[in-house]
Parts: sequence; C-alpha cells; structure tokens
Amino acid sequence: MVDYHAANQSYQYGPNSGSNGAGGGGSMGDYMAQEDDWDRDLLLDPAWEKQQRKTFTAWCNSHLRKAGTQIENIDEDFRDGLKLMLLLEVISGERLPKPERGKMRVHKINNVNKALDFIASKGVKLVSIGAEEIVDGNAKMTLGMIWTIILRFAIQDISVEETSAKEGLLLWCQRKTAPYKNVNVQNFHISWKDGLAFNALIHRHRPELIEYDKLRKDDPVTNLNNAFEVAEKYLDIPKMLDAEDIVNTARPDEKAIMTYVSSFYHAFSGAQKAETAANRICKVLAVNQENEHLMEDYERLASDLLEWIRRTIPWLEDRVPQKTIQEMQQKLEDFRDYRRVHKPPKVQEKCQLEINFNTLQTKLRLSNRPAFMPSEGKMVSDINNGWQHLEQAEKGYEEWLLNEIRRLERLDHLAEKFRQKASIHEAWTDGKEAMLKHRDYETATLSDIKALIRKHEAFESDLAAHQDRVEQIAAIAQELNELDYYDSHNVNTRCQKICDQWDALGSLTHSRREALEKTEKQLETIDQLHLEYAKRAAPFNNWMESAMEDLQDMFIVHTIEEIEGLISAHDQFKSTLPDADREREAILAIHKEAQRIAESNHIKLSGSNPYTTVTPQIINSKWEKVQQLVPKRDHALLEEQSKQQSNEHLRRQFASQANIVGPWIQTKMEEIGRISIEMNGTLEDQLSHLKQYERSIVDYKPNLDLLEQQHQLIQEALIFDNKHTNYTMEHIRVGWEQLLTTIARTINEVENQILTRDAKGISQEQMQEFRASFNHFDKKQTGSMDSDDFRALLISTGYSLGDAEFNRIMSVVDPNHSGLVTFQAFIDFMSRETTDTDTADQVIASFKVLAGDKNFITAEELRRELPPDQAEYCIARMAPYQGPDAVPGALDYKSFSTALYGESDL
Repeated sequence: MVDYHAANQSYQYGPNSGSNGAGGGGSMGDYMAQEDDWDRDLLLDPAWEKQQRKTFTAWCNSHLRKAGTQIENIDEDFRDGLKLMLLLEVISGERLPKPERGKMRVHKINNVNKALDFIASKGVKLVSIGAEEIVDGNAKMTLGMIWTIILRFAIQDISVEETSAKEGLLLWCQRKTAPYKNVNVQNFHISWKDGLAFNALIHRHRPELIEYDKLRKDDPVTNLNNAFEVAEKYLDIPKMLDAEDIVNTARPDEKAIMTYVSSFYHAFSGAQKAETAANRICKVLAVNQENEHLMEDYERLASDLLEWIRRTIPWLEDRVPQKTIQEMQQKLEDFRDYRRVHKPPKVQEKCQLEINFNTLQTKLRLSNRPAFMPSEGKMVSDINNGWQHLEQAEKGYEEWLLNEIRRLERLDHLAEKFRQKASIHEAWTDGKEAMLKHRDYETATLSDIKALIRKHEAFESDLAAHQDRVEQIAAIAQELNELDYYDSHNVNTRCQKICDQWDALGSLTHSRREALEKTEKQLETIDQLHLEYAKRAAPFNNWMESAMEDLQDMFIVHTIEEIEGLISAHDQFKSTLPDADREREAILAIHKEAQRIAESNHIKLSGSNPYTTVTPQIINSKWEKVQQLVPKRDHALLEEQSKQQSNEHLRRQFASQANIVGPWIQTKMEEIGRISIEMNGTLEDQLSHLKQYERSIVDYKPNLDLLEQQHQLIQEALIFDNKHTNYTMEHIRVGWEQLLTTIARTINEVENQILTRDAKGISQEQMQEFRASFNHFDKKQTGSMDSDDFRALLISTGYSLGDAEFNRIMSVVDPNHSGLVTFQAFIDFMSRETTDTDTADQVIASFKVLAGDKNFITAEELRRELPPDQAEYCIARMAPYQGPDAVPGALDYKSFSTALYGESDL
C-alpha cells in the first residue's frame, strides 16, 4: 500500500479529543446531537439517501485516489473492511493495525472492527453501529458510519469564534457570502438550492473563475452546474451532487450539503496557506533577483571601467617623440582634453562603483546572503590598482610632454643659431679659396709683392678671428646631435662642409704665405698707413659683425630674473659704444691720412687699400647697422620683460588661488573624518547634514574651475615652475577627487546604516548606543579599531568571550583579516545578534506547503502558485529531484533554498 503518512497532514488527538477540539465545540456526541440523527429515523428519505450516497462516495474517492484506488458502491466496497481501513489511514495520516486478507466473514468483521476501534480511539461515540451491519451491506448503517467519519475528520476542526463545528462552518459561509446580493445562508439545505451561495464562495476566493454578476437567481440548475464544474476543474473538489437532485428536492440533504461545503472550506484554507508560503518565497526571490541585478550591474560597470583604463594606459605610456614643437603641442592639447573631458566621468563612475559595491554587500548581509565576490580581476582593489597605475602613467606622460617641448624648443633655438652663424661664415668664406689660389705675385712688382704680403697677413688675422666662429658652429652641431635633432643629417653635412672648407683655407693660406715670402726679399716698399689701417680695420670689422650677430641673436628665458640679466648685459654692451665709436674715428683718420700724404706727395694710388677689403664705406655701413640694431634689441628685450612680468603675474595669480583651495580641501577632508565618527541626531539628520555638506563641497567647484583656467593660462604660456606655492594642479585634482569620493563614501555608509536599522528593526536609541560605544573604544578616532579594542567593546556590551568565540566573531566582522573592525561591520554584527530574519529553513517550509507536503515540487505547481517571472526564475535554477519518490519533472526545492543563503546543506 502507498505510504501517505508523509504526504498528508497528521491530526493528533488524545483519547478525549472529541471534547477538546479546535474551538472547544464539544464532543462528537454533541455534533451528533445537533443533527436529525440517522439512527432515530426508521427510514431514510429516498431523495436524501440518493444525495448522501453520491456525496459520501465522491468524498471518499477524493481521499482514496491518493492511495491509487476508489469505490463504486458505498454499500458493497466497504464490506471487507480493507478500503475502509485504507480510507482512515489516508485521511488521518496514521497507521492502522495490519488487516486480515482472508475472504471469510470473520476476517471481514475483524477488519471493520479495527476501523471502528480506530474511529472510537479518536473520541467518537459510535451509536448503534456494529461491524456485522457494515459487513452485511446495511446502507443506513454504512452511510451513518461515513457521516461520522466526515464529521470527525472534515468538520470537527472547523471553528469560528469558538462555535461548534457545524455552527463554525455556517458562520464561515455567512461571512464569506455576506457581500453578495441574493445570497442569505441560514442553514445547510434551502439556502443552497439556487446555487448562488456556491458561486459566491468561489468568487470570494478566486474571482477570476466566476462571473458572478452574470448569474441569475431564477436559473438554479445553471448556477449549480457552473459552481460544481469550476470547483472540479480548478479547485480539485470532485462533483458530489447533481444540480437536478438539489433543485428537485424540497429540502436538500443537510449532511450532503455540509460535506460538500466542508470541501470548499478545506480547499480555500489550503489555498490561504499556499498563498502565505508563496508570498514568503516571492519576497526571498525578489531579494535574490535584485541582488543578482546589482551584481550584474557591478560586473558590467567594473568591466567597462577596467577596459577604459586598459585602453588609456598604453596611450599615456606611448612616449614616441614628434619632430616639431607644433606636433608635441598638439599632443599636449590632446592630453588636456583628456583631463578636462574624458577623465572626470570616469572618476564619477569609479566613485559610484564603490558605492554600489558597498550597498550590495550591505543588502546581502541584511538578507543573510553570502558576501558578493566579483569575478577575478574585478575587485574594488583591482580597480583601485588599475586607477593608481593610470594616474602614475598620466603624471609621467605630462612630465614627458613638457620636457619634450622644452627639448624641441631648445633644439629649434640651437638650429636657428647654427644656421645664422653658418650663413655668416659662408658669406665670409665666399671667394676666399679663389683668392688664395690666385698666382698674381708671379707678375707683380716689388711694391705689389709687399702689398700682397701685408694683405695676406691681414687675411691671416681675419682668418684667426673667424676660428672662434667655426668652433662655435661645430659645438652647436655637436649639441644638436646629442639632443637628437630631427634634421641632424643636414646640420652635420653643412657643418662638415664648413670644417672641410676651413681646413682647405688653412692649407691654402699656408701655401700662399710660403709663395709670398719666397719673393719677399725682393720687395721693400710697403704702404705702412694702409697696413696699419688694415690691421685695425679688420678686428674692428670683426667686432661689428660679432656685435650685429649678438644683437640679432635669439634668446629664450623662463623667469623675470633671466630677462633682467639679458637687459643688464645689453646695457653693458651699450656702454661700450662710445669707445667703439672713437676706434672707428681713429681707423677712418688713418685712411684719411694716407690719402692726404699721397696727395701731398703726388702719389697715385692704384685704387683701394691693397691690404684689406674693409673700406671706410663698409665700416660706416656696418656701424650704422649696429646703431639700428641696438634700439631693436632694446624693444625685443622690453617685450620679453613684459611677457615675463605677465608670466610672473600668472604665477602669483595661480599661487594665490591654489594656496586657498589646497588648504580648503585638506580642511574639508579633516572635517569629514570628524563627522564620520561623531554622533549628532538621528541617522536621517546625519544623512541630511552630510548631503548639505556635500552640496557645499559641490558648490565650491567654481573655485576649482577658476584654478583650472589659471593653470591652463600658465601651461599655454609654457610656465614650468612656480616658487610662490607648493601646490601643483595635479595635487589639487587628486585632493578634490579624494574629497568627493570620501564624502560620497561617508554618505553611503550612513545610508547603509539606515538600511541596516530599518531592515533589522533597530531603534534610533540602539543605533546611537552602538555609535557611542564604538566611539568610546575607537581610541584613535579613525572610524575603525584593532582586535584588542574590539574585544573590550564587546565585553562592555555584555559578551562573555572565550578565544574561540572571539575568533569566530572576528571572522565575521573582519573576513579579509585586515586586523581592523569598521563601524559598519560592528552594526551588521549587532543587528544579526539582536534581530530575526528569514532563514533557509523557513523558505524550505514554504516550498513544502506549495508542494502539498511532498519532498519535491513540479514546474506546473510553481507556475500555479508564484508570479510568472519568479516561477520561471525558480524553474531555471532548481536541480532535478533525485529522491526515491521522484516523479518525472520533479524539482529539488531544498537544495535551491539552501543555495539562496550560501549554505551547502541544511
């Protein structure tokens, strides 16, 4: 026989339970006395007997089908006592003595007696019912016995406001049907004939099954059939009566109606239990679904942020220099655009990610779920490490950009200086090789030779004067090579050409001098005045060329002190001009003296001074050029001085603002630290205060924007140092980001404390007491404490701690073994100690109700009892049930429930 003891509720009654049933309604004798007792009637009304047969048969079969059997004839099928004993086992959930399997009359009587003895053991008085009458198929006795069983097991426990079973069932019907028109339940016979009461009961509990407003009181057959068909199809209540039998009987059988109505009572009573169980499961599943959504959101946001960091770092670590300042300045502008536009949203995302993570962990703790462990590589610490790497790369990239711009600026300056000196030198050497190779001395007179010798000496003097310039050109080329100038090849080629030409000039000069000296003994006449002129004119001319070169020389300065140094040097140069002018006048006087002597002595000069090409016109022209360049140099230096003064103003302007913003940020950080450990007012007051504080911080943002604008002007002016402040824009930015993150994190901690308080039912007084206790033992006022201080805190709250218990508590409040306990961890621990929450056992019990006491549940049952989305959520996650009583499609709700709470098994 199928064991129904585990699948059906057991009703435990003592020997006197008939007088102590639910609601105190009296003994079974009282129930029987309330009826028109069957044993007092000589004969049953034929119509009532028909109704009782149909109703009692259907009622018995509604229970026997659970054991895989049924009866056809209520008189015959209980005669051997076997199905009678089986019926009692199914409806009571208890074992009866083992039946006798013999076919003899004595065996049947013994089995029926065992059934009657079991009924009597439940406090039921059996009046005039004997086993022989049942074995003989006495219809009246059999129906009476079944009615006794129905009263005891289906009706006795019904009690409303301490009434008897019958009165309690009637009162229940009256209350449920009171709102319905045309329904007035006063008894269990006439009140049910029109069928409206049956329909009203169904509509009251399952309004979607009945269109009550469309029913008509004058169509009782339709009403009854509608109620019976709906009950059988949707409520698992078998059809126990025919509509025609009820309508065509003046007074329907009361026992049949009561039996039928009690089935409705038990069906809706079970539905209420199922609804309660379903509500509990829905609540748990909703929490789990919300937590899963938060986990998915965290994973997605963390992946996006880490991917952005992974994409950005290689860009910041790309240190391939460009060839020109313009290209590097474009890189610097791209970097500033990244700082202004691209990074700030990511800073906000990072802060929001930490807040979401803390909120999720709080919700998981409040719902007794295991802590959330992100995927490998997506922990908050991983994001912080990646962010730190990003900021290191960012700092290094900015320093590299500025250094590279300085290098290119220096290179451009050197390259321009190289080209200027090279052009001057090349202009000077133009034609010198041809002159040195000229063999004019072969046909010259003695005076011509002497002149050529003096001219050559003057050239050698000029050549020596240009030695320094050639060395400067070579030194500049070498420096350009060392600084990796992009056009070094052309510079080296030009420098090499100059050096080779210089060597050639030296060699040619030496050869020509030897040739001239070879004939010098034959030449005696020399014009001393021309020679003196040439010797003095050449260095003076070279001095003027150097002066013009210096006056046109480019300069780069970065401070006011540097430009003032150049102005001072220029002033010193101008102070030498009077002496130079006197030298010029002296040289021109020599030339004039030579002309005077020639004229006086009627000497015909052959032309220009044979010893030099520097004519008085050249000297005067170059002197005029120097006079013109001096005021231009004055103007350029004054412009640069104005620029440096403007730069100094920018430095002071930035420093003034930075020296205000920097300490302000530091002060706010310290104030937030104090606020986070103080206890003033309710948590809502603290939260409101913190949000006002956050708004005041956000309102300060224009000061930071102003500082950014000033910093932008400083960078555009290529200002690289500032002696007026110790704060850099990078320090200010980092401090600002830390300030925003800290206030947001502090607000989140208070919000989590509110969540904890509300979810756990912690009063404001308890929360303040927790905060006061924590602050007392938080010696350093850091918002966290070490294990020794925490042990002292627990002892102060009444805990008696051994080492094992304290180590267990520390593993809860400090799962990462950091050695520190935060206030949030302390609140979570105390809330778990002082409040109750739903458990895996409670969820399992709820699923068991929905499953009808089975050890498994089916997808059909889940879809019937739970909302669609939560039903499918369970079905997708429940493993197949593997127990010995498994059926196709059975699902294991126990493993699913324990998994919700992070437990491996109950």
